Amino acid sequence: MTPRDLDPRLLRAFLAVAEELHFTRAAARLYVAQQALSRDVRRLEQGLGSPLFVRTTRAVELTADGERLLPLARRVLAAHEELAAAFTGDRGSRPLLVDLNTDGPGTARTVLDRARELAPDCELMARFESGLTHAAAEIAAGRLDVSFGYADGLAPALRARLAQVPVRYEPLAVLLPDGHALAALEHVPLRALAGETVYAGAGNPRTLEWTGLARELFAGRGIEAAPPAPVAVGKDEFRRVMAKTGNPVLATVGFVDLPGCVKRPLTGPVPLSPLSMVWREGFTHPGLDALRAAAAELAAGHGWLEVPADSWLPAPASAAAATLTPGRGGG
Repeated sequence: MTPRDLDPRLLRAFLAVAEELHFTRAAARLYVAQQALSRDVRRLEQGLGSPLFVRTTRAVELTADGERLLPLARRVLAAHEELAAAFTGDRGSRPLLVDLNTDGPGTARTVLDRARELAPDCELMARFESGLTHAAAEIAAGRLDVSFGYADGLAPALRARLAQVPVRYEPLAVLLPDGHALAALEHVPLRALAGETVYAGAGNPRTLEWTGLARELFAGRGIEAAPPAPVAVGKDEFRRVMAKTGNPVLATVGFVDLPGCVKRPLTGPVPLSPLSMVWREGFTHPGLDALRAAAAELAAGHGWLEVPADSWLPAPASAAAATLTPGRGGG
């Protein structure tokens, strides 16, 4: 075997180990036995004539040649997937599965509705996966096509397998029980939440990116993250579980209204959640083209990617926004 004759399966084996740096996790990700995975990696190393990993009893690390191969392998596999999609005969004929996170109004729903107008011949099917961490894993595995959420909050190995485009900086809000002392306010300053225990998905493995964003926002402000609550699917179950705890809930301003609660925008500074659209690297579909066009059109028309001066963004997004928006404030 020469580099010109490499089996894409061997490159997939290499990529999984390179991103996980752990053979057991990489094998689980590919749904193969660890022995088979190790055999494929050895075959690739033999074919290239170079070791790609340094293996010890405690760790797996890339060699210099492994580091050199990593971006090349990603490009080759993305091109291979694009080639397969172009000649399977079903590009665009099968439904595009789009995760909206929740079954209700919001930015993702608005983008989907506009994409359906732009591409009426495409079947864009909505799904509700509740959390980008879970949805992104489904996308990487080929069981879902597109999702929305805070992509910078994903694990680096998972994020590396996805393509993304920013859609909106969504203002955040807090859901309060009707009788809460802050419910009478039209806007809730962040400082007013000092001493409160606020729920932000802690304990839900599907929403790790959201919980991470919340912890960064709460840090240094005296806001306590609520302990894990039972994972609730659907707005009725979510309302029922949250009513038991009585804790305020961190949400976006577009989150669905719930009986027995009021939703109040947060201010001082206005916290923003960076919403991106994500899909599998190398994936192509006319419906995806329509979604990207819809997102770009709506963002430009509604100023979704403008960052107000008195606002807060999580660290990765704040650094990116600062290069585009001179003089924006922080919090």
